[in-house]
Amino acid sequence: MKKPENSNGLMTVPQVAKLLHIHANTLRRWSDRGLIRSYRVGPRGDRRFRREEVERFLSEFNAENRSTIEFNV
Repeated sequence: MKKPENSNGLMTVPQVAKLLHIHANTLRRWSDRGLIRSYRVGPRGDRRFRREEVERFLSEFNAENRSTIEFNV
């Protein structure tokens, strides 16, 4: 099975968006707002994401949603 990362260990916008089940533009907005860290690579400044930081984002997001759900029950 192919790893969802480039040879440099970074994930692209489409890869992360698919993993998070969100639109690529939503991911870009979140990155612009500092919710998830991205790195700019290449002459065009394409965004890349580290898998560890995507996992951290997911765990923080899930923790926040769990506390909201528990509070509302």
